[in-house]
Amino acid sequence: MDKKVITTNRKAFHDYLIFDKFVAGIVLTGTEIKSIRKNAINLKDSFCRIEDNEIFLYNCHISLYEQGNRYNHKEERTRKLLLTKKEILKMQSKIKKDGYTIVPLEVFITKGFAKLEIALAKGKKLYDKREALAKKDQQRDIDRGKQRY
Repeated sequence: MDKKVITTNRKAFHDYLIFDKFVAGIVLTGTEIKSIRKNAINLKDSFCRIEDNEIFLYNCHISLYEQGNRYNHKEERTRKLLLTKKEILKMQSKIKKDGYTIVPLEVFITKGFAKLEIALAKGKKLYDKREALAKKDQQRDIDRGKQRY
């Protein structure tokens, strides 16, 4: 599958333990897809919520398109995500039963369509974050040691 990654939510990998991943389509307007193709999208504080067996993306910032004039979109509007009913019900049951949350991970374009990778995740505790940073530092030191010789 040929995909061009537009943006990733690096904060999500730091703040959450990622479990199941899903690929969802995004319902967009014309100027939104043009802005996404110019990498003018930010997932930093965005989140997903299931309402009436439909899933929506909140707080995703897509910058205004310069040539959009009066047909431009609202920058932080709520956007509907496209998933199968089976996938939505699976996520809904895990959220209610196990206390997961839905986090957007990355936006990419494949075959001309913008897609969003979302995941079921649980929040990390402070000691988990410290442990992850310590492992990262150790791996960096090991890699630097290999490069010197």
